[in-house]
Amino acid sequence: MKNLILIRHAKSSWNTPVQDFDRLLEQRGREDAYLVANYFVKFLPSNFVIHSSSARRARETAVIFATTVLYPVESIVLRDNLYTFDANQLERVIKSISNDFDKVILFGHNDAITNFVDKFGDIFIDNVPTAGLVWLEFETDSWAGIAKCKTIKTIFPRNLK
Repeated sequence: MKNLILIRHAKSSWNTPVQDFDRLLEQRGREDAYLVANYFVKFLPSNFVIHSSSARRARETAVIFATTVLYPVESIVLRDNLYTFDANQLERVIKSISNDFDKVILFGHNDAITNFVDKFGDIFIDNVPTAGLVWLEFETDSWAGIAKCKTIKTIFPRNLK
């Protein structure tokens, strides 16, 4: 059984003239990330690994979650190929994850995340919001073999406020 927890990066700022890859989190984004992370702690699976897009806003969100759940920040796997907005690219990355890991928490971007969870999960989600979390459980022992699955949990900031 493979468990994938997808988390969309928190709300980022468009106010600073930087490349998209380098955008910072807004204050609301940091607050929402902490809100979701603090709620998620009670559902935290054992023996997981964190992968994150190397884009700054995704990295910052991953660090907030990691520090909240007491995961070593230096163990976050930063991946350039997770800086994608395309669900097919996201699927290829996920299918390439080592089978040594059964539980992966992955930080990335929309539209890739929403389209991925709608393709594989059993619950339609119109839009995974910033700092939103969707937990999928696949009935397979191989990441390469993922197919339709069960949506175990969603945690969205608006539901915690």
